[in-house]
Amino acid sequence: MWEADVADIIDFRTDPSRYRHWRVEYDGDIANLYMDVDEDGGLFDGYQLKLNSYDLGVDIELADVVQRMRFEHPEVKVVVMQSGKDNVFCAGANIRMLGGAEHAHKVNFCKFTNETRNTFEAAEADSGQKYIAAVKGACAGGGYELALACNHIMLTDDSTSSVALPEVPLLAVLPGTGGLTRVTDKRKVRRDLADVFCSIEEGVKGRRATEWRLVDEVVPNSKFADTVQQRAREFADASTKNAPEKGIALNPLSRTIAEDGSVTYSLVEVAVERDGGRATITIHGPDGEAPADADALTALGDQSYFLRLARELDDAILHLRLNEMKLGLLVFRSQGDAEKVLAEERVLFDNADHWLANEIVQYWKRVMKRIDVTSRSLVAFVENGSCFAGMLAEVLFAVDRTYMMEGDFEGDNRPVAAITLSPANFGPFPMANDLTRLETRFLGEPERVEAAREQIGETLEAFDANELGLITYAFDDVDWEDEVRIFLEERASFSPDALTGMEANLRFAGPETMETRIFGRLTAWQNWIFQRPNAVGEDGALQRYGTGVRGQYNMQRV
Repeated sequence: MWEADVADIIDFRTDPSRYRHWRVEYDGDIANLYMDVDEDGGLFDGYQLKLNSYDLGVDIELADVVQRMRFEHPEVKVVVMQSGKDNVFCAGANIRMLGGAEHAHKVNFCKFTNETRNTFEAAEADSGQKYIAAVKGACAGGGYELALACNHIMLTDDSTSSVALPEVPLLAVLPGTGGLTRVTDKRKVRRDLADVFCSIEEGVKGRRATEWRLVDEVVPNSKFADTVQQRAREFADASTKNAPEKGIALNPLSRTIAEDGSVTYSLVEVAVERDGGRATITIHGPDGEAPADADALTALGDQSYFLRLARELDDAILHLRLNEMKLGLLVFRSQGDAEKVLAEERVLFDNADHWLANEIVQYWKRVMKRIDVTSRSLVAFVENGSCFAGMLAEVLFAVDRTYMMEGDFEGDNRPVAAITLSPANFGPFPMANDLTRLETRFLGEPERVEAAREQIGETLEAFDANELGLITYAFDDVDWEDEVRIFLEERASFSPDALTGMEANLRFAGPETMETRIFGRLTAWQNWIFQRPNAVGEDGALQRYGTGVRGQYNMQRV
């Protein structure tokens, strides 16, 4: 084990027995989710999580709650998110943590919280689970952003309960998990009223909050608890979800970290090459036969191929993001039997109306989106013996470039490199722009998407894959090693800042959605604002917060 450093890494693996900040009470098809943050449970030293404020550790637990709600408690139709503390819903991201964290950590923290909120925001459409935010007490900044991602917001009508986005007047930053975008795009708040709302520290309460569309309903304090549960029951009774009696257990992931930082799971290997500034992620194909039907899939539980792979790949990406920030290039490769990959995929789509098959497909969609917005250069190598087929082929269309071996290679007895498309590449896994990766790839040439569709099920070697535009380059035995080496060396020589900006711009062609706007603003605005002295300088607002002295600003507009 990587004994010297393992204690210091941020671990995204958790389970309810280790929660310090959240608890869930299940009542049939309704789950009451309480945010009850342990003040002394911060991920790092140097701050207390007062007033239900949160750091990455709090959000890691929330992400686990949301995931287990899908797989372990599919009977749940309504989740009521509420505070376990008096007089405060959530004060948002912890200011001391933000003030003391490195810039890269702050941005990655904001990205992960965005992804977590997107997950429960989509839970109703994807899994038939509707989230209600029951707001009692102060609900500010990231706390209001938690509520904004719910499907329905209820606010108690008393003298202390309000919703607020006070980052601009208080902290010289912006609501970092999509607050501005959800206020305008999701809740359709008028621009001038949104301007007022985001400029006042105290927020908005009572009837005005509903008039401005900041919440869905305001309830008298004396009736709040009963009305919240009544509303949850109404939503649950109106649900059309065909809920199973019970789910499956998500057991702890087995993971080994070597002394050099390489990571090994059962289906995923991450080889770290620090001198080259890269990590190579190898995905292994199925090691057994596909289950015969939905019952067999359920019997396998969390050991079914695509669920196991999704969990391991998800953890690997998050580990690399937060713990290996100097590895700027992620190389994806695969090894295995493409036919077995397709057999596993067919079980999912032949049983698309089965709850577990649906949840696995939705989870793969989330993992692919996680790859899309990862701020690293991404490349895939389609080598001999690879198994980039169907759902796995989505990786090829998510990366920035794809290199493919062409023809036989001397001394290599593996099957010739090939790609196989399936119906999964033409709809089930949209990007944040609501287009498939192939539609995004061929934005100006929709006929090429149709040409690719005609090749579903065909084994496409390098020449055909290149003709169809599915890869960037194909090289034979003579040129492969040199061309790959040149690319790797060149990528490692570029400015990581320039690459991050270039890649984030190029990955999301086409229509803009609320999701692309959230991540685009995070990349551009938060990256810039979080480095400005007005926010993080010695006399900046984040450093002076709580001292009674406002930040000292350079008033020059840029």
